[in-house]
Amino acid sequence: MLTLRLITEETERVIAGLEKKHFTGARKAIEEVIAVDKARRQAQTELDQNLSAAKKLAAEIGMLMKQGKREEAEEAKVKVAALKETSKELENKKETAEQELTRLLCQIPNIPYDEVPEGTCADCNWVVKSNLKKCIVGQDTVGNWDANPVVETAKLPHWELAKKYNLIDFDLGVKITGAGFPVYRGKGARLQRALIDFFLDEAQKAGYEEIMPPTVVNAASGYGTGQLPDKEGQMYHCEVDDLYLIPTAEVPVTNIYRDVILDEKDLPVKNCAYTQCFRREAGSYGKDVRGLNRLHEFSKIEIVRIDTPEHSAESHKEMLQHVEGLLQKLELPYRILRLCGGDQSFTSAICYDFEVYSEAQQRWLEVSSVSNFDTYQANRLKCRFRRTDTGKTELCHTLNGSALALPRIVAAILENNQTPEGIRVPKVLVPYMGCEMIS
Repeated sequence: MLTLRLITEETERVIAGLEKKHFTGARKAIEEVIAVDKARRQAQTELDQNLSAAKKLAAEIGMLMKQGKREEAEEAKVKVAALKETSKELENKKETAEQELTRLLCQIPNIPYDEVPEGTCADCNWVVKSNLKKCIVGQDTVGNWDANPVVETAKLPHWELAKKYNLIDFDLGVKITGAGFPVYRGKGARLQRALIDFFLDEAQKAGYEEIMPPTVVNAASGYGTGQLPDKEGQMYHCEVDDLYLIPTAEVPVTNIYRDVILDEKDLPVKNCAYTQCFRREAGSYGKDVRGLNRLHEFSKIEIVRIDTPEHSAESHKEMLQHVEGLLQKLELPYRILRLCGGDQSFTSAICYDFEVYSEAQQRWLEVSSVSNFDTYQANRLKCRFRRTDTGKTELCHTLNGSALALPRIVAAILENNQTPEGIRVPKVLVPYMGCEMIS
């Protein structure tokens, strides 16, 4: 969540940032926060004055009694009682204002960095890089991407390939659970395991410590990383225990550092985790969700960093390079997009999406988002670090990214590597798969 200091000291910049993110009623929301904060501070000031006056009078009562001034002492006691009653009212007023302030701040998204392009939707995102030879990248590609790979022969979509080679059973998943919960079989299951091991091994080589976190979290964890209350309707909720199935390993891993003060010398912290992820995806339907395109349960490897404000941009760059390296090793056609303000998540300050090309569907599929949240999550989490030189504590920067999400990677591997003999396994996965062809 945005800090009060940022809101009060750089009000116009905050409002401009929220408007760039197309947050409705930005100025009204910020003005309301400032007004409630003013009321909170006023209540605190009056409360402090009341408590000080009551303490002073209480000290005088004893002296008056010793001096035999019983009547004056009784009058002082009445005043102390009145001050205490007023203090209770001021305390309630302050607590009410604090609760309202928290409620308002939770409804305000993060503000984007200056380099985030203006725009309202995905069509306004900038393509900043691609491994396609004929691609021209940059701002000129906004809403006008026409450098898709040329598919010379008709390709089968991954759901037909999965059925042909008995890799994934979508109907069985519907029988057991429902739509969006596929069953992987044989070499399909092995491909999942191969990708998981490959991604984790690559993360370990890059210096990430592997974490195996719970896949259910409490509400405080959801609040800490910004899924709650913003994405409450998209999360599976275990109502009896008031626990949530995680939509991404970002939630439990980042919450390791909730209410923690780290030493500057230990930053950046680098963690990775493989988990199952669960998303209700309410309202999703149509051809774009067919097969593996959009699932309710899927596997994903997440990378998370906790860093200093000075180094977080470099950390973000390194994370982007890591994800790009994975796609290069998998020999997949990809592109990288810098998301516009209107297409960014609620919590991110800047975000890049990685997309792979589906030859059969002839469209791009998102496989990773790599974000820098600045201090937004850290402020919710109370995640801080202590400066080595001064000993002062400051909010950390948090970052995360998919490295990688499996479903659409599997779809792209199946569709882009199909041959008359079967599915060619990318060379980097052969040691994990134990075969060069899925047939």
